[in-house]
Amino acid sequence: MIVTVTDHAAPKDVSPSQDEFLVAQASPEFQRLRTALRRFVFPMTAFFLLWYAGYVILGAFAHDFMATPVWGNINVGLILGLLQFVTTFGITFLYVRFANRDLDPQSEAIRENFADGTYSTAGKAQR
Repeated sequence: MIVTVTDHAAPKDVSPSQDEFLVAQASPEFQRLRTALRRFVFPMTAFFLLWYAGYVILGAFAHDFMATPVWGNINVGLILGLLQFVTTFGITFLYVRFANRDLDPQSEAIRENFADGTYSTAGKAQR
């Protein structure tokens, strides 16, 4: 058995204080992270809620339209219902891609700032 040793140091166990969390929350890095998350989540949530509400309203008030046969026993209502699942999986895929590309690097930078003491309040209180 071959064991490979890398030069990477083990991640430092960081236990920030409440004050450090408050400093981090006020930091520009955290504000950018929160803004990026909100730019994705709010519009996507509004889109899905409108799409779902539209489906429910059509199901409640447009019986003839929803019962329109498309192919055999498959009608418009069934297709729109199945598209709800497709939409959910699509949004999940988009969120994971967005998080990996945009959120993870930003949150890693914040995590590193905690580890290297950027948000530390220990020396600042004595000044």
